[in-house]
Amino acid sequence: MIFDRLISLLSDDIGIDLGTATTLVFVRDRGIVLMEPSVVAVDAETNKVMAVGEEAKPWIGRTPLPIRAVRPMMSGVIADFEITEAMLRHFIGKVQSRRKVFPPRILVAVPSGINEVEKRAVKESALRAGAREVFLIQEPMAAAIGVGIPVQEPRGHMVVDIGGGTTEVAIISLAGIVHSQSIKTGGDSMDEAITNYLKRSSSILIGETTAERVKIDAGSAYTLDEEITIEVKGRDLMAGMPKAITVTSAEIRQALETPVANIVQTVRDTLGHCQPELSSDLVEHGIVMAGGGAKLRGLDRLLAQETGLPVTVADSPETAVARGTGIVLQNMDTYARTVRSTASRKHWWRR
Repeated sequence: MIFDRLISLLSDDIGIDLGTATTLVFVRDRGIVLMEPSVVAVDAETNKVMAVGEEAKPWIGRTPLPIRAVRPMMSGVIADFEITEAMLRHFIGKVQSRRKVFPPRILVAVPSGINEVEKRAVKESALRAGAREVFLIQEPMAAAIGVGIPVQEPRGHMVVDIGGGTTEVAIISLAGIVHSQSIKTGGDSMDEAITNYLKRSSSILIGETTAERVKIDAGSAYTLDEEITIEVKGRDLMAGMPKAITVTSAEIRQALETPVANIVQTVRDTLGHCQPELSSDLVEHGIVMAGGGAKLRGLDRLLAQETGLPVTVADSPETAVARGTGIVLQNMDTYARTVRSTASRKHWWRR
C-alpha cells in the first residue's frame, strides 16, 4: 500500500479521450493539457512518423507520395494499431512531467459499443506507448461525470455524446449504464454528408477539412432565425478546375438530414427501452448533450421537439469526456465500479 502511494506520487495520472477526430489529454492536478487532431503523417516507405496532431492536420489531402496523413482511429476504435501507438506515445511524451520517475497510470474513454477485441487493442496500444497501468471507462459515463451529473444517485439521467466517429446514447443510474446504444454516426458522418451533397447538387468536390469548416460555419439541424450564407471552394467535377460557390445554411441543413435523423432515432430508441421509474426521472432531468457534435446549431431544439424532454447542451461539450476521466482518476475509489484495469507486465512492481 505504501509503495503504491509512493509510485502514485512519482508518476502522472493521465486521462485520454481517444477520439476519431480529436484526442484530449487530462493530467492529474493540471487539467486538460492537450487537445489535438487524431492525425498522423507517415512516410509509407520507411514507416517513419513525420508529424502528429496539430502539426499533421494541415497535411491532410496535401501530401506528396510516399507520405500519407491518416486518422488511425475509425468510428471510435483503432483502425491502425501501430500508428495509434505512435500517436499515443507522442501525446503522452508531450504532456508527461519530466520530474516523474515512474510511467503513468492511464484512463482511456472508449465507446460503449466496442467489443472485447477492440478493448484489448486500446489497452495494448496504451501499454506499448508507455503506460504503467491502463483503465477503460465508457464514453457516456465519462461524459456524464464530466458535466457534473450525480451518477451515483438512484435516479435516471440521459447523456447523448456526439463525437467524431460515434454517437453514444446512455441512460445512467447508480454509477452504471442501464441501457445504451452506440451508432457510427457523428461529426465525420456529417462532413461526409456535406461533401456528397455538394458533389450532387453543385458538381463540386471538397476535401474533409473544407467540409468540416462548412459544418461549423453554416451547419444546423433546425430552422435558423436568420439563415447563413458562406463561400465554398473546391474542384469542379465537370471542368476539373478550381471553383467557388455560395451555399446557404438551409442547403447544409438539407445535407445533414440523414445523420441528424439517425441520431434522433437512436435517442428515441433508447428512450423506448427505459424503465417506467427511470422515464419519470428523465421527465424531470431531461437530456444532456456532450461531444463536439452537440454544438451543431439547433440540434438541442430538434431533440427537445422529437422527445418532449428538456435538452441541455453541456458547457464546453467537446471537453466533457476528458474532464470526466480526470474526475475519475482523482476519485478512483468512488468510481471503482465504472472502470476496468490492465497492468503492464513489463514492470515488476505491478506483478
